[in-house]
Amino acid sequence: MSASTTPEIPEKWVNCPQCGGPSLYASSNRFRPFCSERCKQIDLGAWASEQFAVPAQPGSDDLLAEGH
Repeated sequence: MSASTTPEIPEKWVNCPQCGGPSLYASSNRFRPFCSERCKQIDLGAWASEQFAVPAQPGSDDLLAEGH
């Protein structure tokens, strides 16, 4: 029997969602998909301050609550 070999997985590089720079998307990058802890913290701060939001139009329940 031959020795079992693990297939080599090619490195995958992506753009950092915060700064747009190159970021290694692998388990060795603990900040993935971000390139650094700084970019990860900036993104977390944006979520915490509700800078990321999905715009919505008022639904029928909202209009009823306002008395329309």
